Amino acid sequence: MNDIASGAPRRVIPIEIDSGTAYGMPAPTSRKELTDVGPGTPMGELLRRYWHPVGLAADATDTPRQVRVLGEDLILFRDKGGRPGLVHPHCAHRGASLYYGKVEERGIRCCYHGWLFDVQGRCVEQPCEPQGGRARDKVRQPWYPVEELYGLVWAYLGPPDRKPVLPRYECLEQLEEGEFLEANANSIGGGGPQIIPCNWLQHYENLVDPFHVVILHSSFSGTQFVEQMALMPQVNWELQPHSVRTVSVRKMADGKTFRRISEAGLPTLRVIPSPRVGRYGPVESLGWVLPIDDHHFRIYVAGRVREQGELAKMRSRLNGKLWEELTEAEHQQFPGDYEAMVSQGAVARHSEEHLATTDRGIVMLRRLLQRQLEVVAEGGDPAGVFFDPGAPPVKFTAGNFLED
Repeated sequence: MNDIASGAPRRVIPIEIDSGTAYGMPAPTSRKELTDVGPGTPMGELLRRYWHPVGLAADATDTPRQVRVLGEDLILFRDKGGRPGLVHPHCAHRGASLYYGKVEERGIRCCYHGWLFDVQGRCVEQPCEPQGGRARDKVRQPWYPVEELYGLVWAYLGPPDRKPVLPRYECLEQLEEGEFLEANANSIGGGGPQIIPCNWLQHYENLVDPFHVVILHSSFSGTQFVEQMALMPQVNWELQPHSVRTVSVRKMADGKTFRRISEAGLPTLRVIPSPRVGRYGPVESLGWVLPIDDHHFRIYVAGRVREQGELAKMRSRLNGKLWEELTEAEHQQFPGDYEAMVSQGAVARHSEEHLATTDRGIVMLRRLLQRQLEVVAEGGDPAGVFFDPGAPPVKFTAGNFLED
């Protein structure tokens, strides 16, 4: 008031306005062309051009088993003749679920009216119909082709006229003396439970992010694997015809060089050498990230081992415990892959990302996937599919290597 009475100019005290607050943030968006896997979606149609593991060989029994793959609910079984089958759950007659069916020598029989379907969905018996169903050959239960390899049951859910051969992999074909193959269904590498409640891409992209190993798995939550993994590496990413390869180089205290090569392969392959570095050499196991639907995935692994249960020993430990042994307070204090991935949301908010130079591998992987989407949309065959049964096994260069 004195300023006004005297006629002197009033002093204006500048008010600093807060910037960067969350007020008015636009609704986040995701790259749905990469994340969504249901029938008819771009990624769903791309992934359906490949074979996917849908269970352990031991999961296919004479007890029908419910499985969910790429957003589809299916029934896995093995008939009494030893043939695995994968069929649509609702009986082609009146829609009762074949989960309640009875598995017999020739296939699976519906509990409602006894219609019997073989592993390729052919109706072979209709017991309530005259002569066992004179028109039964006109009925087909929707089904998918399955094969067995490496202790896993594989399914092809794509267009029948584009079905490729089930690929073999060199690192699982060439066993050294004393080695044998082991398969595991417990999502080794996912850092948590068997079924992980977030989009598959969040894990797949994690494969080309070697720097989180130094922070998340070492300095932040304590050493979860081995000490050499805590060293900050020099990293280079290389685009391959059907993968993105990550080369991480660490200089050891004794003057030797630890060269670690990993790959994210098409369609969902984890080509990750053991982070426990039990031995040096080529990658010992392969993992397949199976998108269950848009919000869940699991991982099947097959690998060369020298003792039963060796794959399970690759699991990370936080505060000296496995994921399921931790309290909620320990999960917060010692986060791992599960916490980092799932906390991004059921589907990551890609519109809110701020990618940096160390995310170059993620950019390359997204571009590789995007290119395959374009190839399929144009009527072509994506990278990593083969139609020649005599094609050589797929070879990867991944592994842990110690150099002088």
